[in-house]
Amino acid sequence: MMGPGEVFVALIVIGLPVMLLMIIASRYFRLREKKLEVEASLAAEKAAQYASRSHELEQRVRVLEQIVTDSGAQTAAQIEALRSAPPPRNAKIARQEQQEPLNQGE
Repeated sequence: MMGPGEVFVALIVIGLPVMLLMIIASRYFRLREKKLEVEASLAAEKAAQYASRSHELEQRVRVLEQIVTDSGAQTAAQIEALRSAPPPRNAKIARQEQQEPLNQGE
C-alpha cells in the first residue's frame, strides 16, 4: 500500500502534466474559434461582393436583351441621333476659347 507521501507525489507527477495539457488545449481551441470567426466574416464579405457584382451583370444582360430584341430601325435612329448631336464641349476648352479673343485685343 502507498503512503500519503507517495500519493502526493503521484498526484503531482500525473496531475500537473494533465492540467498543463488542459490549459494548452483550451487556449488552442479558443484560438481556433477566433480563426473560424475571422474566416466566416471574410466569406460573408466576399459573398456580398459577389451578390453586388451579380446584380450589375444582371442589369447589363437586361440592356443587351433589350438591344437584341429591339427593332433595328429604332436602334439605327438612336445611333444617327447620337451622330447628329454636337459633341459635348469640354469646359476647359470653352474657357480657353473665351480667353483667346481677350488676349488678342491686348
